[in-house]
Amino acid sequence: MKTKTLTFVTIFIMLILGSCSDKKTTDDRIGEIIQFGAYPWRILDIQAGRALVVSENILEYRYYHTSLTDITYADCSLRAYLNGEFYNSNAFSDADRARIVQVTNVNEDNQWFETYGGANTQDRIFLLSIAEVVKYFGDSGQLANRPSDALFIEDQFNSNRIATFNERASFLWLRSPGLITHSASRMSYAGDLIVSGDYVDSDNGGVRPALWLNL
Repeated sequence: MKTKTLTFVTIFIMLILGSCSDKKTTDDRIGEIIQFGAYPWRILDIQAGRALVVSENILEYRYYHTSLTDITYADCSLRAYLNGEFYNSNAFSDADRARIVQVTNVNEDNQWFETYGGANTQDRIFLLSIAEVVKYFGDSGQLANRPSDALFIEDQFNSNRIATFNERASFLWLRSPGLITHSASRMSYAGDLIVSGDYVDSDNGGVRPALWLNL
């Protein structure tokens, strides 16, 4: 009877330790760099066996939209490219594509200027939003409490937000709208979060795509 009790206690402790170990492993994977398809990706979040990942580097330069016009992320040419040509490119195998989860992205209005964000979108590959950058790269409170007349966020998290193309820091697009309806938000080469954005037909915007991946 004593032996059975000890065995039961031992198994119970092992189950608890195993559960804690699994949780620690999941938490420790945030920030990990993994290879998926042709590129390295950084894990930003893990939920229900799926990971939100963003390319570790800027992959290329593209227009947010091919012409200077009022546009939202739902209808811009860069979103069409990411979910079409890029998704179907040689960067991913058929097995890779089977692991990419289609998700609903909420396209919020600009938090400072109230520029219309457009319809929510069904995406396999997408750009991060202003709110997601703040959530995953560091929140100094400036997004919720805009400094007087500020057009961008410069804070202690700038270094976290810097992205490179061929080892050179560069500006990159976000999916959120900018100050006006024919602009889109971006991050500068120095890691400033440019809430006011840039014209959508700027041709030097870096592309750092994100996606949800079945682990």
